[in-house]
Amino acid sequence: MTAMAPTRTEPDLSFLLDHAGHVLRGRMAAALAEIGITPRMHCVLVHALEEERTQAQLAEIGDMDKTTMVVTVDALEEAGLAERRPSSTDRRARIIAVTEKGERIAAQSQKIVDGVHEAALGSLPDKEREVFLRAMNRLVTGHLATAPESPAGVRRARQRAK
Repeated sequence: MTAMAPTRTEPDLSFLLDHAGHVLRGRMAAALAEIGITPRMHCVLVHALEEERTQAQLAEIGDMDKTTMVVTVDALEEAGLAERRPSSTDRRARIIAVTEKGERIAAQSQKIVDGVHEAALGSLPDKEREVFLRAMNRLVTGHLATAPESPAGVRRARQRAK
């Protein structure tokens, strides 16, 4: 005898959000690969350009563990897009400084990221887009702003820089 799956009483919000995020991340990665960078590299470049930030600060913004961050910065350095330098405010700290070439790539990659987002949002009628964005913003700043502590170690989403 086969067990019966429970009847859904609500839409599967987890699936909808996960699937949309997965596809969007894939499109972003493919689009950025055309200029030779990854979404993580883009994240580090644009946030390092905003203000002087350490590797640890950038890792927190990009939700990267230490190993992933080191690999990402190594790739940026190898490509001539960024370099590790002493901090101007704390001689013990090292910051990630974006090179002139990195600035050009960051500007180009931001246009790509904006285009991927616009393509996704552009698939919605204007009125639905406004409602969708308002609702998503309300969720991520309200009910879904922070994840509860979990013994299973649920991975947290990237945080917006403040």
